[in-house]
Amino acid sequence: MSGALAGLQDHLKLARDYALEGLYDTSIIFFDGVIAQINKHLNALDDAVIRTKWVDCKKAISEEIEIVKQLDAEIRAFKEIPGSRRSSSPPLPTKSFVFQPLDEYPTSSNVPLDDPDVWRPPSRDSQQYGSRRSTRSSPAGARKSSDATWARGSSKSGTVGRGAKSNASKGGSSIRSSTSSGLIGKKGKSTSKSDSQIGDAEEGKLKKGQYEGPDPDLAAMLERDVLETSPGIRWDDVAGLSEAKRLLEEAVVLPLWMPEYFQGIRRPWKGVLMFGPPGTGKTLLAKAVATECGTTFFNVSSATLASKWRGESERMVRCLFDLARAYAPSTIFIDEIDSLCNARGASGEHESSRRVKSELLVQVDGVNNSSVSEDGGRKIVMVLAATNFPWDIDEALRRRLEKRIYIPLPNFESRKELIKINLRTVEVAPDVDIDEVARRTEGYSGDDLTNVCRDASLNGMRRKIAGKTRDEIKNMSKDEISKDPVAMCDFDEALTKVQRSVSAVDIERHEKWFSEFGSA
Repeated sequence: MSGALAGLQDHLKLARDYALEGLYDTSIIFFDGVIAQINKHLNALDDAVIRTKWVDCKKAISEEIEIVKQLDAEIRAFKEIPGSRRSSSPPLPTKSFVFQPLDEYPTSSNVPLDDPDVWRPPSRDSQQYGSRRSTRSSPAGARKSSDATWARGSSKSGTVGRGAKSNASKGGSSIRSSTSSGLIGKKGKSTSKSDSQIGDAEEGKLKKGQYEGPDPDLAAMLERDVLETSPGIRWDDVAGLSEAKRLLEEAVVLPLWMPEYFQGIRRPWKGVLMFGPPGTGKTLLAKAVATECGTTFFNVSSATLASKWRGESERMVRCLFDLARAYAPSTIFIDEIDSLCNARGASGEHESSRRVKSELLVQVDGVNNSSVSEDGGRKIVMVLAATNFPWDIDEALRRRLEKRIYIPLPNFESRKELIKINLRTVEVAPDVDIDEVARRTEGYSGDDLTNVCRDASLNGMRRKIAGKTRDEIKNMSKDEISKDPVAMCDFDEALTKVQRSVSAVDIERHEKWFSEFGSA
């Protein structure tokens, strides 16, 4: 350790020890010495990385000093006469505890002392104390009007029962708010009903997304983990797949735009299954559907609905669909549904897994039957599912997912469009032949093609930093790095590194399953 840092650890340890013992003045002296040593050491440093670490260390120690100084100021405030606090004391983030006469204590929420719903604070006046004591000892029917409203309850309004008290504490409301909410007697209940009607009239409609089921904790967890109110993906962000877009628009979007047409035999589909090789855009299509039709998007996986507690997984499935109805119109997207709903009766199937599948089948089958909003319209909850292994799905779920759409590998035109989408945010050299790149990527999935474009766009940066040291790379300007456009040679190099991830056997198997069970 250098001479500037000699004894730094000992001084810092002493400063913290004195602070723990309550000797804040002595602790501040040692802390100041530590900061001075660090400043002296920083002036002699040349390495930027080490200097940054020491600056962070100095910042952390400075925060400790501020806490010790605030504690010292609080101790000094206790020793001062009320009303004569020194102006030299450092400002505190909270109000200091300066003792005042009991009659001069401020009330909570700055409520005036003559408010009938607020009791006055204790007083030194023995006469007032005696009168208050006599008032308390008087019968309940003879309470004065100066008492709080809840303390003056008559026989008509009733008293607060145990059930009302527990409801009030569960909702986090005070006794006064419980009175206005109608938790006191029959009169309070009618008041609550009228108040809620007035509130709904002011808002114009019931709050969207208000879950009223038996599992509010599970609903809150699902709302936090799987709810996406704005996926932000449009049809234009998905290259090609025009037939899949048309089918999804007919199955999901049009029933929201023309609900009076999709009635009876024309009812919306219960569910849609998208299957195909990995990386073809199934998840992207689901997000685009939710964005285009303005529905709430629930992105669910098997891990979301898994629980170590017996019976909780199926409760989460039911709670998920209840929450989706509360947020209707909504879209429930279950990615990799084969891991959640594989065929029942298979060897090694656990009993809890079978219960989850049964609950999911019940919810999917009845999701559009009894969901009706207050204005008489149907609460549309569309179930979208995606899988790379459609042959592993349970046959009962396959029946409930009435539309089964095959998402194939992108064709030549789709690959051209996808290359243009991926290169929208970078500068492209004039020698780039997109048609040639699309021809050379035959058999590539959409994700493979995106990786090719990403690797090609990074080659310019790799050439710029080749042979440079770490400090030289850090000092390079942004324009110097980004001014090199993506050239055709970058694509040639990227195509030698990135190979396709889907085999011909996989494609043949998906096409065979589509010809047997497809519904598009």
